[in-house]
Amino acid sequence: MTDPLHQDLLVLAQEAARRAGALLRDGRPADLAVAATKSSPIDVVTEMDIAAEKLITGLIAERRPDDGILGEEGAATEGTSGVRWVIDPLDGTVNYLYGLPTWSVSIAAEQDGETVVAVVAVPMRGETFHAVRGGGAWATGLWDGERRLACRPAPPLDQALVSTGFNYVAEVRAHQAEVAQRLIPLLRDIRRGGSAAVDLCDLAAGRLDGYYERGLHAWDLAAGDLIAREAGALTGGRPGERPSGDLTVAGTPGVFEPLQRLLEDFGAWHD
Repeated sequence: MTDPLHQDLLVLAQEAARRAGALLRDGRPADLAVAATKSSPIDVVTEMDIAAEKLITGLIAERRPDDGILGEEGAATEGTSGVRWVIDPLDGTVNYLYGLPTWSVSIAAEQDGETVVAVVAVPMRGETFHAVRGGGAWATGLWDGERRLACRPAPPLDQALVSTGFNYVAEVRAHQAEVAQRLIPLLRDIRRGGSAAVDLCDLAAGRLDGYYERGLHAWDLAAGDLIAREAGALTGGRPGERPSGDLTVAGTPGVFEPLQRLLEDFGAWHD
């Protein structure tokens, strides 16, 4: 039976993600990508990012004023309830800037340090993913009703489709490219989606076999990590560690461990 508190947190997260997603979708200027190399469109994206976070945190503060909050755009309150919200109001900002559809609103709720509720809305795909710890992972989209998510059966590693991401720091990105170059001959192929939250949800939905990235923050992965795990994926960091800024690895059982070993051998976690 679902914990009533977790159900309440889920309903609130779904409402906040829906409202923030609509704000970002409907408030994006149609010509935003025209001057993508100038500072003005980047400023607009930043303004939209901040506005979405304020919408989410304002709603949470109104409904649950004693909860803590950690947001990408600077929201940080300790709280006294034992619940903390971890929020990325716009994951995939470059995609958003250029008008690509793969961006998301990611909201997770932690209780006593463990993620218990996760919602990832992908407005331009018309999809929303959610999970409650122990209750499976689910999605709504262009199909009827809610669909329970499950990872794909694990293929041999050389038939695995794996997604990744690249850092904005040139030196880090160059090292990540070297790792990817060594991995590509060993896999079916590599994808680069541009939103960690969406990649983890696509793994949950059976659209990917694995995912890895270095340099993620808590707000990038908190919601997607729970959704992937509730769909049957394994997640971690370096061997024996949890996902972290050093390295996040996720995959179907059978892909996760060999992918993690390769990334360790290739030094994916350092320069």
